[in-house]
Amino acid sequence: MMFLENKKVAIVGGGPGGVTLARLLQLKGVDVKVYERDNDASVRQQGATLDLHYESGLKALREGGLIAEFEKNYRPGADRLTITDQYAIVHLSESEEEGIMDLNSEYARPEIDRGPLRDLLIASLQGGTIVWNAKFSELKKDGNSWSLLFENGTTASADLVIAADGANSKIRKYLTDIKPVYSGITIVEGNIYNAAVNAPHLWKLTNGGKVFALGSYKTIVLSAKGEGSLSFYTGTKETEDWVETSGIDFENKEEVFSWFKHRFSDWSADWNEIFLTDESYFVARPQYHFPLNQSWQTLPDLTMIGDAAHRMPPFAGEGVNQAMQDALELYEALCLDNFNTIQEAVASFEKKMCSRNAGVTEDTLMQTEALHAENSLQYLLDMFNQLPDELT
Repeated sequence: MMFLENKKVAIVGGGPGGVTLARLLQLKGVDVKVYERDNDASVRQQGATLDLHYESGLKALREGGLIAEFEKNYRPGADRLTITDQYAIVHLSESEEEGIMDLNSEYARPEIDRGPLRDLLIASLQGGTIVWNAKFSELKKDGNSWSLLFENGTTASADLVIAADGANSKIRKYLTDIKPVYSGITIVEGNIYNAAVNAPHLWKLTNGGKVFALGSYKTIVLSAKGEGSLSFYTGTKETEDWVETSGIDFENKEEVFSWFKHRFSDWSADWNEIFLTDESYFVARPQYHFPLNQSWQTLPDLTMIGDAAHRMPPFAGEGVNQAMQDALELYEALCLDNFNTIQEAVASFEKKMCSRNAGVTEDTLMQTEALHAENSLQYLLDMFNQLPDELT
């Protein structure tokens, strides 16, 4: 810990990983700032709900003294799953399940919306910790420290910089030139607002939880959110350049719907309800991962966590959990373990992180492939039937 005294730490990116790390460092008196590209804390949080895991996301919250706040904001029952085929016929439903209410259970997988999770993390920081409207542009060496340049013309300096700036990280290139690998799957993500009115049948099917629909090498995943919206994403096998070459304007609902009706023509019309309202948005995301054996030369004043370090497809629900575990383990290396220098601490952390995420990425890729294979429905049903009683 001594080596962080009188040092400035800059975290670039205000997602769950970056803000969790800031919280933990502040508890030890570290001078830390978070630089976030969003204009303020009220920017709408897109994407599906997040299930936090006992050994990663929940463990980081526990260490940060935030479990009580989490208990006020998570959504009991939102972890209930319904599995259907492509014709919306239900093959497994946890609609009557109580779910695991004990957050101290190793089997706990409580769900929380992105917005409330972010809000509780931000509220745990000292005032002024987050610098908003700070879209990272460039990193320059300035003697023994870094100078951070932002697109709005502002600058900052730091002795240690941590990239928590997501899958399209602009800082990663300062550490390694290892490129991401396309998984073969592209998702089209979206959100339906006021879903009880705008997509009533799918809202009812989701029943406050999640739906996994599988068939014909394709998937649709639905997630109900606490404010009444329904997030979804499709998973299909596409070429890596499909988003650019398809000719689809993904901001045009009718063009996306036209693609969907063609691509999912062997699915029932039940799913068309996704497109019946203008209260929605769509974005296409090719799914990438990094090589399982990736490593890089440790620097004494720069590292990365979360998707910047190890992006992966969403089909195993590990992204946010791995980012928060990264935050916890980097904090432990910097503040609790007995290293002599920042570089020693970071080297230990990076080795541990890369090893852990190699396994998680491999498992995620196997799951992604299985969910888009010929017998995907039976695979998922078998997986749930083999789970311990505590998880079913």
